[in-house]
Amino acid sequence: MSDLRHLPSVDKLIQSSTGIDWIAEFGRPLAIDAIRVTLDDLRAGFNDGVPLPSQSDLLQMITNKLQYWVVPTLQSVVNASGVIIHTNLGRAPMSKAALQAAQQVSSGYSNLEYDLGKGQRGSRTVHAENLLIKLTGAEAGLVVNNNAAAVLLALSTIANRRRVVIARSQLVEIGGGFRIPDVMKQSGAKLVEIGTTNRVHLRDYQQAFDEQPIKLVMRAHRSNFALVGFTTEPELREIVSAAHAAEIPVLDDLGSGTLLDTSEFGLAREPMVSESLDAGADLVCFSGDKLLGGPQAGIIIGRGELIAKLKKHPLARAVRSDKMALASLSATLTHYLKDEALREIPIWHMISADQLELQERAQDWVTTLKSGKVIPGESTVGGGSLPGESMPTSLLALDVSHPDRFLKRLRENDPPIIGRIQDDMAVFDPRTVFPEQDEILLNGIQTNLGL
Repeated sequence: MSDLRHLPSVDKLIQSSTGIDWIAEFGRPLAIDAIRVTLDDLRAGFNDGVPLPSQSDLLQMITNKLQYWVVPTLQSVVNASGVIIHTNLGRAPMSKAALQAAQQVSSGYSNLEYDLGKGQRGSRTVHAENLLIKLTGAEAGLVVNNNAAAVLLALSTIANRRRVVIARSQLVEIGGGFRIPDVMKQSGAKLVEIGTTNRVHLRDYQQAFDEQPIKLVMRAHRSNFALVGFTTEPELREIVSAAHAAEIPVLDDLGSGTLLDTSEFGLAREPMVSESLDAGADLVCFSGDKLLGGPQAGIIIGRGELIAKLKKHPLARAVRSDKMALASLSATLTHYLKDEALREIPIWHMISADQLELQERAQDWVTTLKSGKVIPGESTVGGGSLPGESMPTSLLALDVSHPDRFLKRLRENDPPIIGRIQDDMAVFDPRTVFPEQDEILLNGIQTNLGL
């Protein structure tokens, strides 16, 4: 096409055979919009000296625009990085039972807020609560949409415009710029900092209790870094004893929180939910999509009268969990109740993976590819949990030129494949790759090895 007069009209393009195909696949309004936008762009570019495309190129440009508009930005990936709870990759993958539960309640109607026994309006807060009570021994429980919301709700309910004591060693920032002091201030709580960055004593708490009225004591677990060296900090049980002697409740924010003992898998011991309750914490907050291995959720358990207040707070509606999260969380909790977490919950299956099986699987990849080698490596838990901790694994290592470019091409695969670089080689960890993804991984690698 030599000039603008040769550009076809919107009507001509939409009535063409290709236009009919666009309507069938994308709908008439979107197809017309893509045609108009493309033609407008060409007219603007032509005035700047950009030549017009051929007829076939024009049709392809419109098709590309339509496909770009409808392609989802959120998509599944193959995680071969070896980071089990990868925050950037959606944290914990859910079990098949959890996925089925979410699909079942969302594909039709459910009793989300309907009491089947009474035949009248019920409350969504009851879902998953009995399972939490049974598993932890807590008096009550509440599920909200994430752990930050859980902490915010607890502080807003109990300590709005009141003083809350927290150790300076716990004023942490986690991923995404979430800072404990900012959340406390947002809740309306008045921050009372005690101790120093590296040393906090029980007397610091007692002094704060004696000097001014305190409504709540908060402890925040340092889940994404370790404090080492010249440090000291009282145990939770000691903090609780001192606080209760002053008739002050204690909120323990575990961040990840776990129902299983991580030390049994060669890892450092992550604070367990049951231990916080046993130590006397009045409220315990933790995540559903980290070491619990379920959907994104914030879980609050503890004393019945405090949980009841949280349920009635106006903010509870703003941060409430939806039906799919409640259903999948219930299914996840049931795995723990039935003592099948290691088998059914993906992250625990990965954490407990047999080293010999990982090595054999990596070797199978090498055999299939007829390229690469198996080298020792380390997997990590991730998700702001167990900082500095790793587990031995076996890696598929490919000695390719420009491994960064190679991994970039794999990220452009369909579906994207996420690896990492070690010793100037592109490496892939079988611990975080589901067996049913092996073919996708190997096909993607084979395709890009030749480029």
